[in-house]
Amino acid sequence: MTSAVSRDAAALAALRGLLVELRDKNPFYIPRLRDVSPPMPSSLADFAARFPLTSKAELVADAVAHPPYGSARSEPLARFTRCHQTSGTTGTPLRWLDTPESWSGMTDDWVEVLRQAGVTSSDRMLFAFSFGPFLGFWLAFEAGLRLGALCIPGGGMSSAQRVRVAEENGVTVLCCTPTYALHLAREADEAGWDKGTVRLVVVAGEPGGSIPSVRARLQQAWPAARLFDHHGMTEVGPVTHEDPRQPGHLVVLERSFLAESIDPVTLQPVADGTQGELVLTTLRRRACPLLRYRTGDLVQMRRTASGQVLEGGILGRVDDMVIVRGVNVYPSAIESVVRAFPEVEEFQVTLDKTTPLAELELEVEAVEAVAEALAERLQRDLGLRIPVQAVKQGTLPRFELKARRWRTVGSAP
Repeated sequence: MTSAVSRDAAALAALRGLLVELRDKNPFYIPRLRDVSPPMPSSLADFAARFPLTSKAELVADAVAHPPYGSARSEPLARFTRCHQTSGTTGTPLRWLDTPESWSGMTDDWVEVLRQAGVTSSDRMLFAFSFGPFLGFWLAFEAGLRLGALCIPGGGMSSAQRVRVAEENGVTVLCCTPTYALHLAREADEAGWDKGTVRLVVVAGEPGGSIPSVRARLQQAWPAARLFDHHGMTEVGPVTHEDPRQPGHLVVLERSFLAESIDPVTLQPVADGTQGELVLTTLRRRACPLLRYRTGDLVQMRRTASGQVLEGGILGRVDDMVIVRGVNVYPSAIESVVRAFPEVEEFQVTLDKTTPLAELELEVEAVEAVAEALAERLQRDLGLRIPVQAVKQGTLPRFELKARRWRTVGSAP
C-alpha cells in the first residue's frame, strides 16, 4: 500500500508539472496565475491556500467570449479528437475537448472503476443508455472493451427491447443510472425475465447509488446482483469508485485528481471528515485541464490509510439546496425518504415560489394510504409538513439519463 507521504509527493510533482503547462500554454489560466508568487507551491496545503479556484460560471463566460469551446486548452485545437458536453441540468452546458492521450488516460480510470467492481473478460455488459453527448457512457463502454468483456450498446432501444437483449445475450453486468436500473427491473418483471444472469449493476450519473434507501431498492430489484457506485463529471472525467469494502463510500482516483473539500460560503478548507464542497484539480487530463475546480458536489471527505474517501458518496449539490420554512432541504434527502417506500413507483417534487415563503409538494405513483404514510415520514425525518398527493401509475415522467424530478413554479415575490 502506498503511504500518504509518497502519495502527496507524487501529487505535488504532478501538480508542479501541470502548473508549468498552464502558465506557458493555457490562455484561460495564464492571466489567473500571473500574480501568484512564488509561482510553485511548496506543499499541497500551500497550493490550497494561495492558488485561485475555478468556477463553472467562469468557464461558461469564457466559452461565450471564445466560442464554441472556450480558451481553457493547453494544446492547439487541431490536436483534439473528441468533443463532449455537460448535461446542463444546473446551468448552461459546457463543451469539453480531449486529445487521444487525455482520452486514453480517462479510459484507464474507468478501467480501474470496472476492475474494482469485479468486471472480467468473461462478462457480458449491457450499457443501457443512449450514446449522446455526455462523457461517461462512452468511456465506460471503451473501458469494458479494454478489459476484454463482450460490450453490448443499448442506445436507440426501448426498455422492452433492452430487457429482451439482456435476456437473449445472458447479460452479466448492467451499466446505467440508478433511476433507470429501477425502471428496467420493473420492465423485466413484467416481461417475465428473472434477471438471474445479472451479477453486477454498475450505476453512475446520479447520487442514488450511495443513498442507503436507494441501494436497498436496487438490491431488491436485482436480487442476484451486486450494486457498485461511481461518480464523475464531463469537465473532469471519472472521479471515484465505490469502496469494495464499504458499500456507499466512494474512493477518489488520486492518480488523476487532487481533491479538496471547502466551505462553500467562506471558501476555506473544512476539517477532515466534515461536510464541504468537493474541489478537484485534474492531474492527468492535461490537454483541457482544470485547476481547483468547484464541482458543486457536497461531500464528507475523510483521509484514510488507503486514500481519500467520500463517506456516503455525493450528499447533494450546493446549488440544489432550498430553504423551506427555515429548513435546509436537499433533493437527496427527499429521495432517501421516498425510496424507503417500495410501493412508490415514481415521484415528482414541486417547489412553489409564488408565495413569500417557498413550499414543497410531492406527487407519488402510489395509493392514498402510502402517500399519507410518506407525508408522516417526511415530517418525522425532515421536520417539515410536505403535502403528498397520490397519482395513478404511469402518470409521471420516466428518465433514462439524469432524472429531473424537481420542478419550480413561479419566483419569490
